[in-house]
Amino acid sequence: MNQSQPANLPSAAVVRRRALLKAGLVLGAAVALPRIGCSAADEQFYKAKRNRINQSVVPWCFKPMSVKELAKNAARMGMKSVELAGPENWPMLKELGLVCAVTPSHGFAKGFAHADQHEECLTILRERIDVTAAAGFQNVITFSGFRKGLSDQAGMKNMVEGLKKIAGYAEQKRVTLCLEMLNSRVNIEMKGHPDYFCDNIEMAAEVCRQVSSERIKLLFDIYHVQIMHGDIIARIKQHHPYIAHYHTAGNPGRNEIDDSQEINYPAVMNAIAGTGYKGFVGQEFIPTRDKIASLNQAVKICDV
Repeated sequence: MNQSQPANLPSAAVVRRRALLKAGLVLGAAVALPRIGCSAADEQFYKAKRNRINQSVVPWCFKPMSVKELAKNAARMGMKSVELAGPENWPMLKELGLVCAVTPSHGFAKGFAHADQHEECLTILRERIDVTAAAGFQNVITFSGFRKGLSDQAGMKNMVEGLKKIAGYAEQKRVTLCLEMLNSRVNIEMKGHPDYFCDNIEMAAEVCRQVSSERIKLLFDIYHVQIMHGDIIARIKQHHPYIAHYHTAGNPGRNEIDDSQEINYPAVMNAIAGTGYKGFVGQEFIPTRDKIASLNQAVKICDV
């Protein structure tokens, strides 16, 4: 101790230490204060940023949430599309900077496997191709319909002949028809479709090959393909020239795509990106938890 300093006064080192402690307490208090206009949920919210996978979302899985509410959250997450939404929603999507990556059409109950259903499906598809093209969107969904006793050979012949009738019109309008394969094994509403004709991805790809149009392609639903075949990544690599769109969901259950189910979605997304695919991947799972939290988790999983 400095002998000239009074005994009851603290040393210079003690003064400095107290000053630093005081400053630290003030800084700590400042850090602890909440950021103005930023909730705890916002702090943990994930926004897609890698841009290797263009993400979309399908509204029916998130009912009773409105399309508008879903779209606002999708835009906030960095998603680029809300798909299978009717034309009445398209102006709202555009205001949010979103597109409709695949537009709806005639539904899966009817389709091209049966010749007597062709005219109805073609009429609806021509109208939907027109409005889709006018809106500046690129894809329209289509289906095979149900087998109803048809052989593979007869159903395939009908599908090729029917789709050839619309292929030229789709080419003229620069709109792609996306033929969706669905699983026929799961007998639970909207989780499987027993007796659906086009329940085989190789069959669906062969239809596209025989139609031989750049505007007739596949909607590769990862969930449905997993149930019917498995070997997802190999099939993506095999059929990618014919794939115009993808859908997701966890298996079993068609629920969240997290580690509660069997599909390795990060690996699948990397495989999709590795093919050079520039289209969209639509989130089509049925949430079992908070809908927005589950969707945000899916966005993060697929943002590889």
